[in-house]
Amino acid sequence: METKLFNQKAVVFSEIVPQMERLYENQLGLNFSQRFCSCKGISPKASYSSISNNSYQSKEASKFASESYFRRINGTNGGISNLWSREIMVLDAIDDEYGGVVVDPEKLPSNPNSFAFILRSSLSHWKMEGKQGVWLKLPVERADLVPIAVKEGFEYHHAERGYVMMTYWIPEGPSMLPGNASHQVGVGGFVINEKNEVLVVQEKHCGPAFIDLWKIPTGFILESEEIFTGVVREVKEETGIDTEFIEVIAFRHVHNVAFEKSDLFFICMLRPLSTQIKVDDLEIQAAKWMPLVEFVEQPLIQEDCMFKKVIDICIARLGKRYCGLFSHQLVSKFDGKPSTLYYNVMETHNSNCIGE
Repeated sequence: METKLFNQKAVVFSEIVPQMERLYENQLGLNFSQRFCSCKGISPKASYSSISNNSYQSKEASKFASESYFRRINGTNGGISNLWSREIMVLDAIDDEYGGVVVDPEKLPSNPNSFAFILRSSLSHWKMEGKQGVWLKLPVERADLVPIAVKEGFEYHHAERGYVMMTYWIPEGPSMLPGNASHQVGVGGFVINEKNEVLVVQEKHCGPAFIDLWKIPTGFILESEEIFTGVVREVKEETGIDTEFIEVIAFRHVHNVAFEKSDLFFICMLRPLSTQIKVDDLEIQAAKWMPLVEFVEQPLIQEDCMFKKVIDICIARLGKRYCGLFSHQLVSKFDGKPSTLYYNVMETHNSNCIGE
C-alpha cells in the first residue's frame, strides 16, 4: 500500500516540479537548481542574481510567494520517505455531492500565470485523491482566466449574467456531472371577474400574425419563485391588477424552443382583487376587460387547436365540470426543503369545482 502511494506521489511531483521551475524562470525571471536532501526533500533554490536590477520581477516573485489563494498540502503520509516531503499548491475548494470539488471563486489567483500553474497542480492533486469532477465558477471580471481553463481541458457548463461555470471530469470515460437546466418555465393567468369578463392584453413585441390578438397575461417564472406567486406577479406587472391564485388548470410541454431548451407553460386560474388597469408600457400595448364570449370568438383562438382547448378547459372549470390542481405546501425528508405539490382532490363537498 505504501509503495503504491509512494509511486502516486512521485508521479504528481514529477509533473509539478518542472511546472514550478518553468513558471519562475519564464514568468518571474528566476533561475533554479534542485537540491535533494533525504531530510528536507526537494528544495528549489532560487538565484536572484539575474533579476537584481529588475524591481518589477522581484515584486512579482514576492507577490506569487505571498498570495493566499491556494492551500498548501504537505506531501508526506505516514511511513513514506521524507524524500517527498513537500508542499503542493491547491486551489481553495470544497467537496461537492458528486464526489468532486467546487473551487472557491473568491479566492482565485489574481495573476493569470499563477492561476495556470496552480490549476495544473490542483488537477494533479485531485486526481491523486480520486476526485471525480471539478466545478470552476469564473466571475465576469475574471474572464481572462477562461482561455487558460479551456486549455487545461475544462468545458462550458452554463453562463449567467455575472459568471461562467466550467467543469472538468477527471476519470476516463464520459462525464457523469449533471447537465445544465433543460427547461424554461412560463405561466399564463386566466383572470375572470363577476361580469364574466376576461383580463386580456395585446403585446408590444410579437409576430405580425398576433398583432390584433387579445390574449391572457403571460410571462416567465423567476429563480426560486413558485408557480402560484409567479403568475400573480406577472399579471400585476403587465396590467396592474391584483389577483389571488386559485389553481393550475393545465400545462403544456414543448421542446426546442428558446436556445434549444424545452418549455413548460402553466395556465392558472386567478380571482381578481382589483379592477383598475394600469398597463406596463415596456411590454404591453393595451389591456382591458373583455367579455368571455368575445374573447372566445377571436379567429386566432378558434383556428388554433391549442388556444381553443385551453379556453374550453377554462370554461369547463367555470361551469364546475372540471377540477384543476391546487397547491399544497409540503416538506420532504428526502432533501429537507419545502416544496409545493400541485394535485387534485375530488371530494363531494368541494363546491369550487364540483357541480351540485
